[in-house]
Amino acid sequence: MSVPRRFVAETAADLQQFAAQVAAQLRPGDLVLLSGPLGAGKTTFAQGVGAALGVRERLTSPTFVIAREHRGRVPVVHVDAYRLSGLDELEDLDLESELDEAVVLVEWGQGMAEVLAEGYLMVDIDRESGAGESRVVQLSAVGDRWTGVIAT
Repeated sequence: MSVPRRFVAETAADLQQFAAQVAAQLRPGDLVLLSGPLGAGKTTFAQGVGAALGVRERLTSPTFVIAREHRGRVPVVHVDAYRLSGLDELEDLDLESELDEAVVLVEWGQGMAEVLAEGYLMVDIDRESGAGESRVVQLSAVGDRWTGVIAT
């Protein structure tokens, strides 16, 4: 079953429910890059993924610790690359080894984290102008792994 390429979330709960649909397609070894402006809902989306993958604690922004590992039915590594100055610092996190065992979610990783895996899912979240809490989520995928997972 594929998930839609574009989704409009009216509330944070809608965004988390959509994230749960995406999470149903995720497996250890998947890299998911979350992009969007401050306050767009990247961490809210990550929370929905974590809950759907059986993580019991609520995912919070890892801004100050850079990366957090969470145990669940499928382990989740949640990374915030906002404060990283480049690929060298990202590589120091040794996320390649985590990719074998976990779903890796990277906020602010575009332009840097793509090198961690042959394929990845990009989740771009933005506020819908003039629509209160509404968010537009755009999914795009790179690599054979995602063929048939994201609806065209």
